[in-house]
Amino acid sequence: MGSLLYSSSQTANVYPMSELFLRHRLQVVEELWESVLRQECGQKMVDLLRQLRDLCSPEGQATHDQASSAVELIEQLNINEAIRAARAFALYFQLINIIEQEYEQKQQLTRYSDTETTDQEYLANIIYSTNQREDDLPVTKALGADAGTQSWIDNTQVSQKGTFSALFPLLFKLNVPPQQIQRLISQLDIRLVFTAHPTEIVRHTIRDKQRQVVDLLQKLDELENRSGGYPWEAAEVKERLLEEIRLWWRTDELHQFKPTVLDEVDYALHYFQEVLFDGIPQLYKRLKYSLEQTFPWLEPPSKNFCSFGSWVGSDRDGNPSVTPEVTWKTACYQRKMVLERYIKSVKQLIELLSVSMHWSDVLPDLLESLELDQSTLSDVYDALALRYRQEPYRLKLAYVLRRLENTRDRNLALYNREVPQNENASMYRSGAEFLAELRLIQRNLTETGLGCRELENLICQVEIFDFNLTQLDIRQESSRHSDALNEILEYLQVLPQPYNELSESQRVAWLTGELQTRRPLIPSELPFSEKTNDVIETFRILRSLQQEFGISICQTYIISMCREVSDVLEVLILAKEARLFDPAIAVGSIRVVPLFETVEDLQRSNSVMSQLFQLPLYRALLAGGYEAINPETAGLTPQIPNSPSSSILNPNLQEVMLGYSDSNKDSGFLSSNWEIHKAQKSLQKIAEKYGVNLRIFHGRGGSVGRGGGPAYEAILAQPGNSINGRIKITEQGEVLASKYSLVDLALYHVETITTAVVQASLLRTGFDDIEPWNEIMEELSVRSRQHYRALIYEQPDFIDFFHQVTPIEEISQLQISSRPARRPSGKKDLSSLRAIPWVFSWTQTRILLPSWYGMGTALQEFLDAEPEEHLKLLRYFYMKWPFFKMVISKAEMTLAKVDIEMARHYVQELSNPEDTSRFEQVFEQIASEFYLTRDLVLNITGHKRLLDGDPILQRSVQLRNGTIVPLGFIQVSLLKRLRQYKNTSTSGVIHSRYSKGELLRGALLTINGIAAGMRNTG
Repeated sequence: MGSLLYSSSQTANVYPMSELFLRHRLQVVEELWESVLRQECGQKMVDLLRQLRDLCSPEGQATHDQASSAVELIEQLNINEAIRAARAFALYFQLINIIEQEYEQKQQLTRYSDTETTDQEYLANIIYSTNQREDDLPVTKALGADAGTQSWIDNTQVSQKGTFSALFPLLFKLNVPPQQIQRLISQLDIRLVFTAHPTEIVRHTIRDKQRQVVDLLQKLDELENRSGGYPWEAAEVKERLLEEIRLWWRTDELHQFKPTVLDEVDYALHYFQEVLFDGIPQLYKRLKYSLEQTFPWLEPPSKNFCSFGSWVGSDRDGNPSVTPEVTWKTACYQRKMVLERYIKSVKQLIELLSVSMHWSDVLPDLLESLELDQSTLSDVYDALALRYRQEPYRLKLAYVLRRLENTRDRNLALYNREVPQNENASMYRSGAEFLAELRLIQRNLTETGLGCRELENLICQVEIFDFNLTQLDIRQESSRHSDALNEILEYLQVLPQPYNELSESQRVAWLTGELQTRRPLIPSELPFSEKTNDVIETFRILRSLQQEFGISICQTYIISMCREVSDVLEVLILAKEARLFDPAIAVGSIRVVPLFETVEDLQRSNSVMSQLFQLPLYRALLAGGYEAINPETAGLTPQIPNSPSSSILNPNLQEVMLGYSDSNKDSGFLSSNWEIHKAQKSLQKIAEKYGVNLRIFHGRGGSVGRGGGPAYEAILAQPGNSINGRIKITEQGEVLASKYSLVDLALYHVETITTAVVQASLLRTGFDDIEPWNEIMEELSVRSRQHYRALIYEQPDFIDFFHQVTPIEEISQLQISSRPARRPSGKKDLSSLRAIPWVFSWTQTRILLPSWYGMGTALQEFLDAEPEEHLKLLRYFYMKWPFFKMVISKAEMTLAKVDIEMARHYVQELSNPEDTSRFEQVFEQIASEFYLTRDLVLNITGHKRLLDGDPILQRSVQLRNGTIVPLGFIQVSLLKRLRQYKNTSTSGVIHSRYSKGELLRGALLTINGIAAGMRNTG
């Protein structure tokens, strides 16, 4: 039987012959899906879904003429039928996502054998990074200067871009100096930070079901590709797949309760448990192997060159649920998970390392270690000495196992805030102690001619994850610190006027003066408001965390909405009070990270950092203390007991975070991207001026409107020397599920990021420094911002339009996050609305406005001045300038997902009758900008259709579009009924056959389904 959602002719058009595996797998899953629906809902539902799907155009877009037919059909459905239809489409999207991920994973496995032509446009414009030393310069400074090099560019086939196997041969052929490569990889520092933003709408329970389906599909692949198997084996796996999908169908998709922060912690750790803990050590092996193939004399980076951070359980910006106690439990929870994995690995090593002293030598240091262990863990010796009397490795690992178990038991007591009963037992106080024992075993094996891959893998895991798994970043909004200081100082009557009434210069003067003293401001007992106490307790718990878990557990404090120098100094004052910073020696154990978010803040970031670098106290803090600046003063200044005593942070490293979300909401897509690009350039220059190393922390979301999109291209588009081997990136929402659900997908994702960091640091195009190009981009940015703000902030009907036409109010009722959708002001305006639900709402309506609006008008006004010449210039930008190409490509991807006729249906059906005429005017303004932007993007790229340059992505978008359309019609119908219910119930008359709960549930299910279909939602 043919596919339910695609005719055979359509399928042939969507999938090229090279993707026969994907076609076959889609057919299998669609047949299973159809079977489930027939068994669970009957043939009538299957026929209904077919009928709804046929209402769309062949391209998968809604059509104006057929919308009325869809409405008529859907309005006849009762609530149960509408919910079943919505669930069926949502299930379809989830299954398609699984198939695509499995297909992508298979593609990644072939990347080291498949070849493709080198990107000649990119290579032809490479210049070397300007941060190289003179003695590192290659003989051939210009690519075209050497005929042999040019010939290689023209003819050589290399592995696919984004992999280590492509990177190092490229660097070799381009004559990049090995000394420069060595310096870069020696300082390679990639941090991927998981966050708990509410765009991942799939329950943990459903994720488990999906993993079962993946496992069964992989088993089916093995059986179908194996010769000599029994036919019934594949049939049995298909039956199991059918059973699993039926169980999935009968499982509730919606969260039954609002998740707690610790629920979110558990969800984030799921990816480490299932994928990253075992997978990430392979990343080091890939890099080391590829480096050895081209540069065998170079040393690989440290094993933890790629590490992970987390905001889950520590990000308190606008989330009152993240308390100091929750952060403490999060750290304990992370340690529990990693200790349990180490315990499991050590037990496996005990089984494996059965080396006998009869047949192998043992070095004295291991025997001495065993004697010491016997004195501290005599019960282990008494129990196992006879069994392992000739097997020293097993005996040693038994001692290691007991220490790990004691460490785990103590950690459990700390999690429960109990006094540990085994405080005096032998245990590990840090991962370094555990690592030292593993290296002792490894050294003894090596020196006696043996090796153990399992031991090497465990050592790699400990180097990467330590005992903490991830580093926790604390984040808090700037006004919370100033308000807390205002209350503290008012209570102490230190200032003649309230702190919040001081000018910026007055604040800086008082703060710098106070930072020179050791006088305590905050009493041990806190007589302040709950909010102020929470701020103080956060710093105190941070101190406790560092004392218990080590400095590495949490050394980053991020200030959101950072606008002034005083915002940074306020955090240092509070850190001083918690003994996280000693002003006498200018040594601290936390790194203060300003987060610049709005366009005005991005533009001001250069000035703020310049003023900070000019403060002697702050420069000393970055350097590692006054002693690091003036070694002759060492030992002359007494220290506070239990205060930071030496440089414990990377010296001269300043981290600055740039926010993609709020800058986009404030200024629009094009302007936001350009302002962030400019900010990076200016921050790098000011850092170089003061001799400071800069690490940019990119606050990227999942959607294009919040900085999302392919990471490889985005990193290569960063300006100049702003990366230099260091980068930090947030990984949020649905990105976690799409990138980290399968091992090979996760490895390839992180490998492309690493490759891009190395490539962007060593090679650059130089186009960012062409001033006339920058002037043109500045002009486009200003025009785009003006047009964007004219609609969003100046159009008087826009706020009402947004709240009526999009499901923003219903989204806020989804139980998907512990954090509120709005900031604490309580107002229903754009300033209080968080960027995530803002983007999420536009995605549901298929407008995706934040990801492109304003761009078309800006480009058109530029073209109007000199149509032919300026179009040639924009096309040249697209070909040559990575930044411009990245912006256009992101917009193109988003525009391909827009369905303007579907959006029109939302406006017509969800607008109140009295508002219809004014809302239609707003919509026509949006639609006009969409068509203009789409046509200009096609003109610049030279594509006939959107995404012609990326057929795989084009296929993915087209595959989903057609099924999202009927789901959108169902959503509108349910939202309309729900809102009518609300309106009639407030007037005292209720005409609906269904309860509010039933209607809301149906609407929320459609939100889940569309989010799964669109993939990058928020």
